[in-house]
Order: sequence, then C-alpha cells, then structure tokens
Amino acid sequence: MSLIRPFRGLCPDPQRATDVVAPPYDVLNTEEARRRVEGRPWSFLHISKPEIDLSPDIDPFDPAVYAKAAENLNRMLNEGMLVRNDQPYYYAYRLIMGEHTQVGLVATASVADYDSNRVRKHEFTRPVKEDDRVHQIDAVNAQTGPVLLAYPPAPEVDDILAKAAGGAGDIDVTADDGVRHTLWAISDSDIVAQLTRCFDSMSAIYIADGHHRSAAASRVCAGRRAANSGHTGEESYNYFLSVIFPHHEMKILDYNRVVKDLGALNSDEMFAQVGKNFTIESFDTAVRPQHPAEFGMYLDGRWYLLRLHEDLIPNDDPVARLDVSLLAVHLIEPILNIHDPRRDERIDFVGGIRGLRELERRVDSGEMAVAFSLYPTRMEDLMAVADANEVMPPKSTWFEPKLADGLVSHVLD
Repeated sequence: MSLIRPFRGLCPDPQRATDVVAPPYDVLNTEEARRRVEGRPWSFLHISKPEIDLSPDIDPFDPAVYAKAAENLNRMLNEGMLVRNDQPYYYAYRLIMGEHTQVGLVATASVADYDSNRVRKHEFTRPVKEDDRVHQIDAVNAQTGPVLLAYPPAPEVDDILAKAAGGAGDIDVTADDGVRHTLWAISDSDIVAQLTRCFDSMSAIYIADGHHRSAAASRVCAGRRAANSGHTGEESYNYFLSVIFPHHEMKILDYNRVVKDLGALNSDEMFAQVGKNFTIESFDTAVRPQHPAEFGMYLDGRWYLLRLHEDLIPNDDPVARLDVSLLAVHLIEPILNIHDPRRDERIDFVGGIRGLRELERRVDSGEMAVAFSLYPTRMEDLMAVADANEVMPPKSTWFEPKLADGLVSHVLD
C-alpha cells in the first residue's frame, strides 16, 4: 500500500463554490455557526455542523444530528452544488493569507501508516470527539474534514506543486476572513505517479492538526475491515482525507495564556517569585517574544519581557524544551499553582490570530489577572516531539491559515 494515493474528490460546482466552502467544523461553536449560515442555504456547515438545522436544545451528538448531515449532503448532491470527479486525482491547494502563501497536496493518506506511526502524531485525543467524527463519517459515508499534515524536506515535491499551482485554479474562493483558497486538479498520470513515489520514499509525514479526524478514520477503517469478508486493503476506507504541506511553508502562531488570579500572591510577591528563574524587563508597549525561552507578561496594566535563565533550558528533551513547557514548569505550575491546564478553570488560552490586544483586554476588564505571550512553536520542534513518540502539552500550536471545509471531500465507496 502506498503512503498516499489519489482519489475522486467531491467538490463544489466551481461557479457556486463561494456559497459552499466554510470554516472547519471545530473552529465555530453551534451558535456561531447558526449566525454564519443565515442566508446561506448551501454552506457546508449544514453538513459539518448539522445541529444548526435542528432544535436549539438538541444534543449535538444526538443520532438525529448525523442523519441530518446525510440528508443535507444528499440535498447538495441532488441540486448539483457538489459534484464528484469522474477520475482519481491529486490536487494542489494554495492558501494565501495576507503576505503568507503556502501550497500543499490534497491526497488520501494510508490508515495503515497512521496505525504504524509513519503518519506521526503529537497530541492525545478525547474519546467524545473521536466518537463524534466516527458517527459523522459513517452517516455521510465520506470524510468531509481534511487532516492537516506536513512533509519533511522534499524539493522534488515542492517543485511539482509550484508548477501545478500555476494559472487559473479549478476552484478559487476568498473566504469571509479574507483567506484565499485555490484548488487545481492534478490529472497527468506521470505526475501522479511521481508524487506517489516521492511520498513513498519518505520515512514519515506529520499531523499538524486533525488528530481526532485521523483517529476517527482509523476506527471507521477497522470497523469496515472487520465487516468486509472480501477486504483487500484497496478499499477507500483504508485512506483518509489529507492536505499535506511542506513543513517550511506552514505558519504556526503563538498560543498565549491568561490566568484569572495570582493565587495567594500579590503583584510584588509574584515579581519576586518570577525573578528567581527569569530576568524581568519592563516595556511601555506590548511584548511579542522574538526568541525561544522569552515570554511577555501583562500585569497591572504594564508589559514585561521575561527571559528564562539559560541553565534551565534542557537540550535533550523535545517536550521539555518547548516554550509552553518552560513557562508551565518554571512559572505557571510552581508560582500560580496550575498543574492541569486541561481541566483547571483558572487558565485559558488565546490564539495568536486574536493579537496581543486581546490579552490586554481580558486583563484590563478584570476577567483575568495576568497574561502571557509566547514565542510560536516551530515546526521542527513539533516534528521532533512526534519523532520521539511523545505528546505535546495542550494548546501548543495554532495553525493559520485554516483549511476550508467543503472544498474537497473523500467519499467512501
């Protein structure tokens, strides 16, 4: 089995793609999605978050929700809003956000290689979120949300994608947030074979975002394999929908922290404790760290730059040397007494897309007592953690721009 293979994509009618494509299902809550689809009957959110078409008090995991997703998908197929390609293709996918551009490959990736950790992971998953995606895949008989992956240095693949992403795209949409999504079908059989060979030569590719989607695809595959007495390994359920970018083009933003109170400390005591492991420099403007092991701290209406003492930075542990780990181990845990960021309600997380002004707002409003800005996790650090078969702390990465849902889906024949 190949690491990746082409597939017959289910795509919007190019003339109606703007009406269809939507944000990823997991970046909006239900109420936000309801507002987003007002006046947009063909939005893919009707498939990815179908509870928006049901009673406001319905459990989003109710079986009726998944049945509604299937109903909405069939409606969009019958109306010609979604059309399935007649041949298996790879697709070049370009994202443009402001001055940033990245071009990746839409393909299906091997579940067997996911199970063997050749498709490498760096996060734990939650059963309830896995269950949700399993039910959704089974209901619509398709994978409608792509997994965001990264591939290691591969100049040959970079060149192929750069050439494929030339000229007018087959689908070209600028989303509500200003991000431009362009898709090109790669139909040349020699190029398709060349791409397959290139990826087969890679020792690993890396999940950036989509651990629950990939875990769900593995579970669906296992269930269908067990139920299929004629299983060959070539069935479409053996692969999952992916968009694979060169690791050096991917953009990770800072993922910042805000904390409700200083525990038993006052501000002076807080500074005294922080000063044991960090140098502290006061600033008149917002602090965006420029190097690893630097942190901005916003407290009592003023910004400070914290630099962790160099002798406290480990070199041989890919998880311990992450900035999110350094801040936790040397400040948030011992000084603010927060040891379980997954469950402790005193701490919250703010994606860098919201800017440092959001940190100031949440502290100045009195909702939070202190905020911390972080240097973004680097792709090389993520890959090192995955190669070590380790798990990153929660809320370590915030990828932008986001992939669009509905641009291309993978039907399970």
